[in-house]
Amino acid sequence: MSTSSEASFEPAGAEAWRDPFSMYRALRDHDPVHHVVPKTGDGDYWVLSRFQHVFDAAVDAGTFSSAQGLTFRYGEMEALGVEAPIVMMDPPEHTALRKLAIKRFTPQAVRALEPMIREFVVERVERLREQGEGDVIAELLGPLPSLVVAHFLGVPREDRSLFDRWTEAIVAANAAGDVISAGEAVGEMVGYFGSLIEKRRAAPGEDMISALVHGQLKGGEPVSIAKILGMGFTMVTGGNDTTTGLIGGALEFLTRHPDQRALLIEEPDRMTTALEEFLRLTAPVQGLARTTTCEIELEGKTIPEGRRVMLLYASANRDPREFGPDSETCDITRKVRRHLTFSYGPHHCIGAAAARLQARIALEELLTRCPEFHVDADAGRYAPGSFVRRFESLPFTAKGQVR
Repeated sequence: MSTSSEASFEPAGAEAWRDPFSMYRALRDHDPVHHVVPKTGDGDYWVLSRFQHVFDAAVDAGTFSSAQGLTFRYGEMEALGVEAPIVMMDPPEHTALRKLAIKRFTPQAVRALEPMIREFVVERVERLREQGEGDVIAELLGPLPSLVVAHFLGVPREDRSLFDRWTEAIVAANAAGDVISAGEAVGEMVGYFGSLIEKRRAAPGEDMISALVHGQLKGGEPVSIAKILGMGFTMVTGGNDTTTGLIGGALEFLTRHPDQRALLIEEPDRMTTALEEFLRLTAPVQGLARTTTCEIELEGKTIPEGRRVMLLYASANRDPREFGPDSETCDITRKVRRHLTFSYGPHHCIGAAAARLQARIALEELLTRCPEFHVDADAGRYAPGSFVRRFESLPFTAKGQVR
């Protein structure tokens, strides 16, 4: 008979990201409400790995709070020493700020980005074709989301090279779990956005900074500069490596499953369905934590009040209880009713449509311009950090004639 001793949770990162899925499988099957007690004896936390448990926790912000931080480290907010960013707020404070920000992420606003994104992707794919090979992360999948985030934040074209440099440093430091190590980039970006906020106060645009500067919270309260800066950093840290992880993972699947690639080339209308399957299986944000606001009974176990609970989105997305016996198989014809890649409930990612658009265009252009491309995932290098699974480098070979 199987017991919980067969399952354990160890935070992944770098090489460990090659296969965290056997660990997830063991947790789902043998210990779905798993208690982690570090060797030091303090800082214990819990891990949820089944779809229904993770889904229920994600939508119940009243019981599973984000306000104390999103990692399994206690005292996270105190260590930050700044006003909480939107991802570390609970309703109703979170809801009020989200309503202002989401005005710039309407379907119409996202669709309007397609020409800009496609022009950028075509240029980078053609560069890869001319070279014959290269690092697809450095050439395309890293710079692309930085371009889109800069657009939403209203960074002028002439400042994009500066923004890209800051973004690269901050994303790398954040992945390693120590954004403070990018102190110079953080300081420069704070100064830049402080100046940009004042410019948008005098001359608003169609960007998110303008929406926040000229918006009002409940009761007519203006949005503080700290909140605006926090939103900017949330966009930088949350909108870059996740999109890179999604598209890089999709390229790996299409390389490993030529039958799926051939079907997608033959029937390009399947792209929408294929994207949801890639999202489900890649789940770049593998998991984030919440803090219990009261005692919880789940699967015969008691989670005390005030304990961190890790929500393993990536494990939930492969749960056969939700997705069937072939849940860990890539099938671009699968009709995915729901998944947790963008979380669910109050904290559903406001940039989800933009991430889907970037992935769709990148895959369309790659399949059109070099339909027999190959990525060497075994030679690829995963980024450090315990929460986002993405390639830091991924060798790419351009093959095939333009269709």
